[in-house]
Amino acid sequence: MRRTVRLLSHVNMAAPRALARWGFCDRGWSRLMPGCRLPGFRSCWPGCPLGARLLSQEKRATETHFGFETVSEEEKGGKVYQVFESVAKKYDVMNDMMSLGIHRIWKDLLLWKMRPFPGTQLLDVAGGTGDIAFRFLNYVQAQYRGKQKRQLRAQQNLSWEEIAQKYQNEEDSLGGSHVMVCDINKEMLKIGKQKASAQGYKAGLAWVLGDAEELPFDEDKFDVYTIAFGIRNVTHIDRALQEAHRVLKPGGRFLCLEFSQVNNPLVSSFQVIPVLGEIIAGDWKSYQYLVESIRQFPPQEEFKEMIEDAGFQKVTYESLTSGIVAIHSGFKL
Repeated sequence: MRRTVRLLSHVNMAAPRALARWGFCDRGWSRLMPGCRLPGFRSCWPGCPLGARLLSQEKRATETHFGFETVSEEEKGGKVYQVFESVAKKYDVMNDMMSLGIHRIWKDLLLWKMRPFPGTQLLDVAGGTGDIAFRFLNYVQAQYRGKQKRQLRAQQNLSWEEIAQKYQNEEDSLGGSHVMVCDINKEMLKIGKQKASAQGYKAGLAWVLGDAEELPFDEDKFDVYTIAFGIRNVTHIDRALQEAHRVLKPGGRFLCLEFSQVNNPLVSSFQVIPVLGEIIAGDWKSYQYLVESIRQFPPQEEFKEMIEDAGFQKVTYESLTSGIVAIHSGFKL
């Protein structure tokens, strides 16, 4: 009973309306449905004053932002989907133009911060184009190859056939590592699969259509969760963070690469992005939204607190390129 009250208190502080959605049903904590109720507590569904207050809060919370525009939560999901459906084919080209290629260095730094080892199970959310997944596979393969070379040098009596067989085993070259790319947008996944095929990525890679707010995976499944330039487009960032915590194994790591608040006016203007979008992709509107979504995203310290509220510990962040982006890190302990 003591544990129940403590959990309720945490949920109430982190998200006032979460109480209406989560509860203890049969086997444990889950999304609350009518008919289930917390042991020792009255039902909070319509008919009691608390239920009425919660529904009132729910109604007020149904509005959110789409860039600078105020829209309903239902609308935002569809609008964001349309944006990325529109930009998918030119996404990589635009990333290079908008960042002068620096986005590649930012993503490399994310992998260097992760330091995955052979056998690591990675979930890359909003990673439809495969940039993080491909870097992950390259990194663990290089790590495994280095280890393999050291072992082969220590074994002087192996035949040429035995050595060649070890190098030709593609699955073994990853040391059991695997990356699951999860994205809500079919077009982004399509582009990622095409890139994987063209660049020869097969082993240790899978693609799943899924929502960051309701991931289609069991709990305690992955060693690392990454999301690069994706979480600011999620309607409920708190839910996405809670889902990240749920699917990570104990000891697992959360890593997020995202645009941040820049204090230096010389590097804080993103207004050239819609112009480039119109010139290169013929799409001003979608890239204008991307600029506005960057400005709406919480600053580093505020986002750090959100990560902590989701249950992560040892939460830190590192600002890159005068704070244009930041890498956020947290652990499930």
